[in-house]
Amino acid sequence: MADRDPIEHLIALLSRIPGLGRRSARRAALRMLMRPQETMLPLAQALEAAAQAVRPCETCGNLDAQSPCGICRDPRRDRHLVCVVEGVADLWALERAHAHQGLYHVLGGVLSPLGGVGPEDLSIAPLLARIAAEGAEEVILALPATVDGTATAHYVTDRLQPTGVAVTRLAQGVPMGGALDVLDEGTLATALRARRPA
Repeated sequence: MADRDPIEHLIALLSRIPGLGRRSARRAALRMLMRPQETMLPLAQALEAAAQAVRPCETCGNLDAQSPCGICRDPRRDRHLVCVVEGVADLWALERAHAHQGLYHVLGGVLSPLGGVGPEDLSIAPLLARIAAEGAEEVILALPATVDGTATAHYVTDRLQPTGVAVTRLAQGVPMGGALDVLDEGTLATALRARRPA
């Protein structure tokens, strides 16, 4: 069996990256191949280092080279305020907005009966344990404004009710059907400041 073409293999791998189609992957590959010492080799080294070092935070689910992550270890964070997000991309989007000074909790998805995702598939039990152990006073549900996101917010609110913690949700600025990781920082900051009870 003949070796596969390294250029086509590179393009095929790049095209798997979300947001890069085959045409964009071809352009990126061409750019990198024109200056491999400046772009490809440092990228390959960074990819290898990240693959070996980065892991989920044992506390919140964020990705970091250490666990607990830098956010969970930061003493300046408000430990009484926990923002619940669907995924790490949403956490990073909120961090870019500089609107949340508390801690985070990554659920790892949203409830989806059609997709076969139930409460046991999400990080809901660890959230409840965290709230009980760490004494949070408010949980912000920063979940997508989709049918599944809304159902997840209702479920988490019901599960948190016995703890007595205040539960709020993002307010204005997040469109129905919108995902947090594609919104601009101003919209996210406004939505977080204008949160309301769930």
